[in-house]
Amino acid sequence: MNYETAVRGGGPGAGGPVLAGAPGPLVPAAGRARVRPRYRAILAVDIEGSTARTDPVKAELRRTLYRLLEEAFNRAGIGRRYREEYVDRGDGALVLVHPFDEVPKTLLLHPVIPILSALLAEYNSAQTISPGGDRRIRVRVVVHAGEVHNDGHGNFGEALDVAFRLLDSAEAKDALRRTRAPLVLVVSEDIYHSIVRHGYEGIRADSYVPLVRLEVTGRSHQGWVHDLGGGTGPARAHGRAARAGLPGWRRRLRALSVSGGGPRPPG
Repeated sequence: MNYETAVRGGGPGAGGPVLAGAPGPLVPAAGRARVRPRYRAILAVDIEGSTARTDPVKAELRRTLYRLLEEAFNRAGIGRRYREEYVDRGDGALVLVHPFDEVPKTLLLHPVIPILSALLAEYNSAQTISPGGDRRIRVRVVVHAGEVHNDGHGNFGEALDVAFRLLDSAEAKDALRRTRAPLVLVVSEDIYHSIVRHGYEGIRADSYVPLVRLEVTGRSHQGWVHDLGGGTGPARAHGRAARAGLPGWRRRLRALSVSGGGPRPPG
């Protein structure tokens, strides 16, 4: 008997993989490849220098990152009902945001990013380098949007490929190394042209610099880097203003209330 893996048909609640030759109808081969894309705003974060930390320090940094991410989203008004559960990436996280009118992509750039940067700066200022390891957190963040697929095992798709290639680019890593800020943001070409260049509230197009160029599935993509510390050349003046305004952000953060419900993030 040929025991090739196949997928049994049915609707909601249908069983998982079964063996060919077992009782029950099988879905034709063409049906197995069916995918349904879902549009999502994409935000992913990666901790700088995570592989150089000990495992106990990594565990602490992961817990802190998830806590600060959750606080930044909630304080920006993007509660858990607007987001999918965090997807863990070992030294970072992926957040997929549903396309609600109440959550325009502009909110990811402002105020989520400035709030997260302020929270990281405040956390880092309280850390001391001890024999147990450096517990300061500096991150690269990417913002993109596009069609995302999920096959029951995880998320995939070209939009995610682009996002992670931008996040892991040498240019983004170098931009973070060259700044004193705790965060460097890279946005996709789509986000730059649809959001950033229009200068919506709190977003300054002149603080973004085109530093990343890559190719995914035969198409060229450009990434625009925004450095809140002013280390990327033309963005320097804006970075000084951002640092000067940090205490004000802290005062505002203390006055903001946390919203949202649902399951707790991992860690």
